[in-house]
Amino acid sequence: MNFNKIKSYAKINLALNILGRTKFYHKIESIISFIDLHDEIFIKEIKSKRHKIMFYGKFSKNIEKNNTISKLLDLLEKKKFLKNKKFFIKIKKEVPSKAGFGGGSMNASNILKYLKKKNIIKIKEKEIKNICYLIGSDVILGLNSTSAIIKSKREIKFFKNCGKFHVLLVKPDFGCSTKEIYSKVKKLNKPQFQKPNKNMFKFDFLKKTNNFLEPIAFSSYPKLKSIKFYLENSLNPLFVRMTGSGSALVAYYRSKGICKSAKKKFNQKYKNYWCISSKTI
Repeated sequence: MNFNKIKSYAKINLALNILGRTKFYHKIESIISFIDLHDEIFIKEIKSKRHKIMFYGKFSKNIEKNNTISKLLDLLEKKKFLKNKKFFIKIKKEVPSKAGFGGGSMNASNILKYLKKKNIIKIKEKEIKNICYLIGSDVILGLNSTSAIIKSKREIKFFKNCGKFHVLLVKPDFGCSTKEIYSKVKKLNKPQFQKPNKNMFKFDFLKKTNNFLEPIAFSSYPKLKSIKFYLENSLNPLFVRMTGSGSALVAYYRSKGICKSAKKKFNQKYKNYWCISSKTI
């Protein structure tokens, strides 16, 4: 049996606010887009007593044995959705980890979406949501891979055909721990996105927003603050923002040409940092 191929797109947070905390997680609101940077997932059913999961590619090192994909398969087996079927899953990692792109979460959600679409599992929407949140708070976003606004209480409003940006993606030679960054949250924000609409994806609205995890990340990792200062003052972006809890920074442009020129200039100054140009989808 041949492998089936799935594209697992990276997500970016155009804006992020921290509203509060429950016993298990922080309450957030966020404006989300997806970009054409993606991992490639290859999946096929096999005759075996165990699932086989293999990572390879640029960002395949140091992925734990207990990862989002293994968690997904374990949950589906415990709930008896897989009916003793086993799978060989290979993931070519092009999305950096510990960067704020939700790479592992999107891998899990795209595999779950594939299994449902192919009628390998028969599962209700409510159960899908429960499984997603048991794996990670971002996982549910990958079921649509389209622009979205997360409201408080985990309500999500999806939008199609939003305005597009060309983006310069930058990650230094270190990652940020999501758990560590969120553990240092002290100040909370008032809700700003409770009436979500398409205008929130436009530059005039976005330039007034922030990622309120930035000060925490910049305090723990001063290099990030220096990189953002350089991006803002030397590369002529519309705006620059950290995605998620970092460590990746995203510079936003309207023009592909200006974005490509910025990439060339950034590479000359920061030769050892990962940097690519991409676009929202």
